[in-house]
Amino acid sequence: MRPKALALGCAALATAVVLSGCGSDTAGGGKTKLTIGLFGNFGYAELLKEYASTHPDVEITDRTASYSDHHKNLAAHLATNSGAADIEAVDTGYVNQFKATPDKFVDLNTKGGTELKDRWLPWKWEGSLSKDGKQIGYGTDVGGLAICYRRDLLQNAGLPADRDQLAALWPTWQEFMAAGKKFQEKAPEGVKWFDGGPSVLNAIVGQASVGYYDKSDKIVVGENKEIKAGWDLVVDGVQAGLSSKLLYSTPVWNTGFKQGQFATVTCPAWQMAKIKDQAGPEAAGKWDVTSVPGGGGNWGGSYLTVPKAGKNVDKAVELAAWLTAPEQQAKVFKSSGLLPSIPKLYDDPSIVDYKNPYFNDAPIGKLFTDAAKKLNPQYQGPKAGDIQTAIGNAMQRVEQGKQNGEDSWRQFVGDVQK
Repeated sequence: MRPKALALGCAALATAVVLSGCGSDTAGGGKTKLTIGLFGNFGYAELLKEYASTHPDVEITDRTASYSDHHKNLAAHLATNSGAADIEAVDTGYVNQFKATPDKFVDLNTKGGTELKDRWLPWKWEGSLSKDGKQIGYGTDVGGLAICYRRDLLQNAGLPADRDQLAALWPTWQEFMAAGKKFQEKAPEGVKWFDGGPSVLNAIVGQASVGYYDKSDKIVVGENKEIKAGWDLVVDGVQAGLSSKLLYSTPVWNTGFKQGQFATVTCPAWQMAKIKDQAGPEAAGKWDVTSVPGGGGNWGGSYLTVPKAGKNVDKAVELAAWLTAPEQQAKVFKSSGLLPSIPKLYDDPSIVDYKNPYFNDAPIGKLFTDAAKKLNPQYQGPKAGDIQTAIGNAMQRVEQGKQNGEDSWRQFVGDVQK
């Protein structure tokens, strides 16, 4: 009876959010079983079905964890050479950490990557290259930045709902906060200007000329005047009552969309899929998209890697290359809004002219491709993702009244220096 119970346990684990790894590399009927580890909505649901239909010898299982848990689990799996999926997504904030150990991943340059490299933005391709020239990942999306907003909530508070008028209203983050103070004067009961301080701060950090690190991998956030000025501005907004005090990608943040608790949210391209998932079909047409204060900037973007310990690396590489190909990136943009990292798509009329019906037919194709063309990527150090999490937690301490802005900033700087 024990072997049967063990088999049942593995089957149950296969549907869990985080999988520590068990089972065979061969599915029933002689099919090759591939797993793909993700965080958030990559827009792959229909693509994986499409791939399986044209590759009947392959069975694909995807598993999704939270942003932080996904990357922590991946590091643990790589350290033990056990439990990693056949394909693992890695966010731009963590890619420098993982490319420091390229021996843990398949070098995609040895699997045809050098012939594919011209697909991607040059900086996207270089972002996942190790110092000795090994390519650990194929680029998925880039973030870009915009503001997504609830038209009805702004109108109820006497503010314009027109995209161009709003862009003119908040060319800077200071003016964005000033608009928020006007909003709060007449806002519907229980509704705040933005979802939470960490979301706004991440956008401001993404626009800075230097982020958490310099190019020598020295942590410089404590002396970075741009980021400190952004911190102070967001703290002022929190103290003015503009924040719903929600941390992005948490259950209470998801509920905030469903209940209409905030009027604006910082909106890298991938955020649109989250909004649609959480706000639901009843909010279609209520949401819209316009330009971000400060112009340009980037938040996020990811890579698909193939851990070397996998048992079917060749088929995993083939799937990773297919998922990140121009045709598939175009489909993901139209279905989920994730901005391609393929520059030839930025002049493709089917992309540039695309309008998203959920977001009141917002011209997101032009908005985000224009942003992508102007994008000057910020250098990301080895633990940028961890520092992003830490600064979000620090802002949450302020929002929850546990610390004032200066004390929380000092603790944050001290923590990251450790």
